[in-house]
Amino acid sequence: MSNLIREFRRIFNRSEEPRPFFAPGRINLIGEHTDYNGGHVFPASISFGTYALGKKRHDSKFRFYSMNFPNNGIIECDLSNLRFNEQHDWANYPKGMIKYLAEAGHTIAYGADILYYGDIPNGAGLSSSASIEMTTGVLLEYLFNLKLDRIDLIKLGQKVENDYIGVNSGIMDQFAIGMGKEDHAVLLNCQTLDYDYAPIKLDNHAIIIMNTNKQRTLQGSEYNERREQCEQALADLQQELSIESLGDLSNEEFNTHKHLIQNDSDQRRAKHAVTENVRTLKALKRLKEGDLQGFGQLINASHRSLQHDYAVTGTELDTIVEAAWQQEGVIGARMTGAGFGGCAIAIVHQDKTDTFKTNVNHIYTKTIGYEPTFYTASISDGAKEITEGVL
Repeated sequence: MSNLIREFRRIFNRSEEPRPFFAPGRINLIGEHTDYNGGHVFPASISFGTYALGKKRHDSKFRFYSMNFPNNGIIECDLSNLRFNEQHDWANYPKGMIKYLAEAGHTIAYGADILYYGDIPNGAGLSSSASIEMTTGVLLEYLFNLKLDRIDLIKLGQKVENDYIGVNSGIMDQFAIGMGKEDHAVLLNCQTLDYDYAPIKLDNHAIIIMNTNKQRTLQGSEYNERREQCEQALADLQQELSIESLGDLSNEEFNTHKHLIQNDSDQRRAKHAVTENVRTLKALKRLKEGDLQGFGQLINASHRSLQHDYAVTGTELDTIVEAAWQQEGVIGARMTGAGFGGCAIAIVHQDKTDTFKTNVNHIYTKTIGYEPTFYTASISDGAKEITEGVL
């Protein structure tokens, strides 16, 4: 923290001490491709994230600097012009938050100098953009004494992503980052925003993030095809069932009526959406009971469903997850995120983590031809001000 404060003073040529804020990244523990199918997701905020150090100015100018993109230098804008600007690159995320907070009626009368530093691994799919949005939102809340409901701030973060940046993403990332709680995961219904916390008692286990180092290549066409297949399956089922989404179904109800789905691929996609949503609800129960082993079995089943029914894993993710399953001390492992690259997660006994990384690295590199990267994540609080230099 002292390094960041020193850097803030140097970059902006200011003697005052800035106020420091932090927003985590997130992993999704279980519940993949369920959000747009009316189901639940089960994310947790992690110890990697984005720091933002800010100090108000006496004019209407905002100045942004990222230690991750030093070649971009200081990026400036004025309160009178917060329009998207391609030249402003990453700074469009904080600009969008300022714009939409002001449009929502919150008074931001002055500008500010803000320094950012993120330690979320690039391209890992741990949601660095939502982390920037939420740390900016909390910084503005405190610097300008705004009276903000946290859920409203989360919705503004999603609005930045959807309307300002132009990425049609759901609300899970901002919600997990804004509402995260140390040593807890959150079960979230993405439609209603009803949520419940589940304690994660790791009992001498660690969560290892395994980056395949294959950039995610889930093309818009692939993603849209999955959505369309699920929508068609739902339409077929609605001929006899009064349901609004696949997430309304139990496993038993789906099995009884799956013959209504005309196309075999559509049926398998729907099967994943239904069974994965049921797994999220079981996961909440297992964790509340302190049943980490049972939770691990659900994680394994999730990966198999994503591999065989939803077909979004790919060689790299399957290789790294199957290598993880073979290792001693592993409770469960699965891909996390959209698929076709990016990251997987594993719950591993702390005494076995070094051996785990060595063995999985060897198997993956031998099969794929390049090395994965491993990160040990703890589950942290959501976006907040940092007091006394401690997260």
